[in-house]
Amino acid sequence: MPKTLIEPFRIKSVEPIRMTSRAERERLLEEARLNVFKLRAEDVLIDWLTDSGTGAMSARQWGAIMEGDESYAGARSFYRLEAVVREITGMPHFIPTHQGRAAEKVLFSTLCQAGQVVPNNCHFDTTRANLEVLGVQALDLVIPEGLEPARLHPFKGNIDLARVEALLQAQGDRIPFGMLTLTNNTGGGQPVSMANLRDYAALLRRHGKPLILDVCRFAENAMFIKMREPGYADRPVQAIAQEIFSYADGCTMSAKKDGMVNIGGFIALRRDEWIEPVRNLLILTEGFPTYGGLAGRDLEALAVGLREGLDEDYLRYRLRTAEYLGERLEAAGIGFVRPTGGHAVYIDARSVLPDMPVAHYPAWALCNALYLEGGIRGVEVGSVMFGKRLDDGRETFHTMELVRLAFPRRMYTQSHFDYAAEVIAEVKEQAGRIRGVRIVRQPRHLRHFTCECEWV
Repeated sequence: MPKTLIEPFRIKSVEPIRMTSRAERERLLEEARLNVFKLRAEDVLIDWLTDSGTGAMSARQWGAIMEGDESYAGARSFYRLEAVVREITGMPHFIPTHQGRAAEKVLFSTLCQAGQVVPNNCHFDTTRANLEVLGVQALDLVIPEGLEPARLHPFKGNIDLARVEALLQAQGDRIPFGMLTLTNNTGGGQPVSMANLRDYAALLRRHGKPLILDVCRFAENAMFIKMREPGYADRPVQAIAQEIFSYADGCTMSAKKDGMVNIGGFIALRRDEWIEPVRNLLILTEGFPTYGGLAGRDLEALAVGLREGLDEDYLRYRLRTAEYLGERLEAAGIGFVRPTGGHAVYIDARSVLPDMPVAHYPAWALCNALYLEGGIRGVEVGSVMFGKRLDDGRETFHTMELVRLAFPRRMYTQSHFDYAAEVIAEVKEQAGRIRGVRIVRQPRHLRHFTCECEWV
């Protein structure tokens, strides 16, 4: 067989990209107050801001949409999706939500109280915010290798079990449950090994604590296990995913990732005592438990998408896409989180801008530079996203300064990736001209979405 790994699909519908000039992008970024979130999508050439809900649905999904049952209660579309979720997760209780952060809000509001602490490998932005707004400490305990972008490790998303055990012994009464994010989005889309997940679940169980998984990218994590962990090479990805879920007491999912849909999410639970309070809060905030803020057509598309997301030909192509861009960046001398993750490539901004002070937000500055040079929109995963401005005006800073280029599913071709590699290499050559920023306006939580900046 040829060595070139082709896209395992054919393109049936296309959407034009509006080409812009450097001068136009300078004006547009100024109007957006140096925050790429505020740009209009039509002014972006390659939109790698997020892989959440931005991909292309399949012909089967579009066909399923036409069968959507829009009944308020008890729609057949709900029961079709429930059967798929139960088959994959093995959990008896399923509640749809309109997206992942809604699932987090409902579940955390039910299970958590102010003053508690929740350990995780790394909480991503909305997970952390939904805990912190309740007065709960979101504690990141990823292994040390997960904080070193250039260091190679097959499972840099693993949680540090020794630190978890020390936390359980010292503050066990403050912990309502443990979490684990698959894959670890904050740390480069890095996977968690089955051995680490199994040992973490057993450790929590010895201390009487349940395990909640954030499974936005569970299929990608399962594929990494198949490719990298001894004993799993001959197992189907779906069977690996089913084992992943078998260790958990519940999960939240933004189905806009490995569910392959533009909107949707869910909560799945194993514990009977949780389901009634969770359903009651869902009715108050999202809708009746058989639609959860979604239309019947969305439920149908997700039922198909969850199966398509476990297709091994697709997953092999998906992971290879990120690896390919990583190879191009490595050849250009650009640092990134190694090995590449499943859904994105994370550029290490410090490798491009080694002399820029962290107070000038180097990852944010690099994000702006990629847009100015080539119309590419990524997202900062650094001290704007995970730092804070304290009440006394001082700033806290994140451990890493990364720019995430997250790839929508089934949407871009190899030529887009080649173009991006050329743009990134050109930006590195012009690093001395890249300007930092200061934040002039920001909200208290999730400031990266809406903050306004000016050039330093």
